Amino acid sequence: MQLDATDHAIIAALTADARSSFAEIGQLVSLSAPAVKRRVDRLRAAGVITGFTALVDPEATGTTTEAFVELYCTGRTTPAQIAAAARRHPSVIGAYTVAGEADALVHLRAADIPQLEQALERLRSESFVVSTKSMIVLSRLVDSPHVARASATPTADGQT
Repeated sequence: MQLDATDHAIIAALTADARSSFAEIGQLVSLSAPAVKRRVDRLRAAGVITGFTALVDPEATGTTTEAFVELYCTGRTTPAQIAAAARRHPSVIGAYTVAGEADALVHLRAADIPQLEQALERLRSESFVVSTKSMIVLSRLVDSPHVARASATPTADGQT
């Protein structure tokens, strides 16, 4: 699906606040509310927009301790096996296959170091995990839900 500047502006508006009304977005992109709705429906049908969610402050939920864990797996481990294991662990908030020495990178979040250690031990107990390398997050520098564009396409207001 080819996205134009208006599609990008709609996506940016929804990323900034998914509760924005079609009328509010329409004002930003110079379209009527029904026209915005049609575009959003088209973006959803094409799989560009995959859902809507609430962003929750980890401090408010008491889960401010986080780590990135490199997973080193047995030779025949598939991405599907890693994904299934990641879904079994509630402390896992992201999991990715990666290029390099590690096979996967897992993002963990917990209430404190003891809880993080327990989550890490449970992850290490997966049958395909050979070893891990953990990096504790000290501070978040950039944490943006916004979608980066592949190219600098101007928005509805002419900015890139």
